[in-house]
Amino acid sequence: MDTLEEIKCPACGKIMEKVFIKSEGINVDICTDGCGGIFFDNREFDSFNEDNEDVSAIEEKLKGKTFAPVDEEQVRICPACGGKMVKNTSKVNGDVVVDDCYICGGKFLDYSELNKIRAEYVNDNSRTDSAMEYLYKEIGQELTQIDMERARRKADRNLGQKLFYSIMNLK
Repeated sequence: MDTLEEIKCPACGKIMEKVFIKSEGINVDICTDGCGGIFFDNREFDSFNEDNEDVSAIEEKLKGKTFAPVDEEQVRICPACGGKMVKNTSKVNGDVVVDDCYICGGKFLDYSELNKIRAEYVNDNSRTDSAMEYLYKEIGQELTQIDMERARRKADRNLGQKLFYSIMNLK
């Protein structure tokens, strides 16, 4: 839910500027007078994380400015709901660390992280493919072994067991 209230930047504490994104009909909060961070309310980020999506209004607000450095390791408090934000990576190899609020779904990006995330994947399909490739690499062989063991046990069933599994519609 897009908050219309003035909010403070979770990284530097300055008041964030609301920037209306006409194409999406939403306000994005940008720390234009502090650290250059961007706060996205629940699900807003999905409208800006692909390279083909328009971020010109955001870029315009940040263009030509110098921003104060922040401690990226500090615990951040969600400016929308007051919950503790959790540090997550933008993709499986952990290139960009973002702050997520598990209570309201808000997401905070430090200065320049939006462009880094947009450069990671062409679209959501490539992001999903990368995650699936990582999962298969990490647990795929285990799953294959489990499937092979299940097939072996199924083949070793005696006639009574086969009848029982058939009647109970079990595999």
